[in-house]
Amino acid sequence: MFTQCAPETIQAQPVVELVLALGSNYQADKYLPLARQRLAALGEVRLSTAFQNPDFTATTQLPKPDYTNQCVHLALTTPISLQQLHQTFRTLEGDCNRCRQNKPNQVRRVTMDIDILMIKLANIENSLSKNLIFKSISDWIVMADRYPFKAHEEAGVRELTVSTN
Repeated sequence: MFTQCAPETIQAQPVVELVLALGSNYQADKYLPLARQRLAALGEVRLSTAFQNPDFTATTQLPKPDYTNQCVHLALTTPISLQQLHQTFRTLEGDCNRCRQNKPNQVRRVTMDIDILMIKLANIENSLSKNLIFKSISDWIVMADRYPFKAHEEAGVRELTVSTN
């Protein structure tokens, strides 16, 4: 069961599981294993099949290198807020020498891109009413800014969540 949610509405909530999309179009054979190793330090990692995909923004006038994409299911050892996870992944991208280029029509070398596709929140009780805020921790919340998923993300999500539901 999937629920869509804008990430900014749940930034402070503790996350216990998530599905990530990893992507690299430059030295993927170096940076994907590094990212997976760092993610494994946060909890239990399961990997989807890796896909090589053309950059969907490439044109004949502006060819771009292909991406290697893979989804990761991460069951965190300790719950972490969504906001902290975003910061952690941005730091990890930097550790992979990610250089954010903003010039238009520039071919970008993306060593590592990490996007949060879906999360599961910790079971939280409201301290005043003792009512459950989130009734089921088995429900995945899809990040609305990442949906609809790209084809390789859809395939990775299906592969990783079929056995976890």
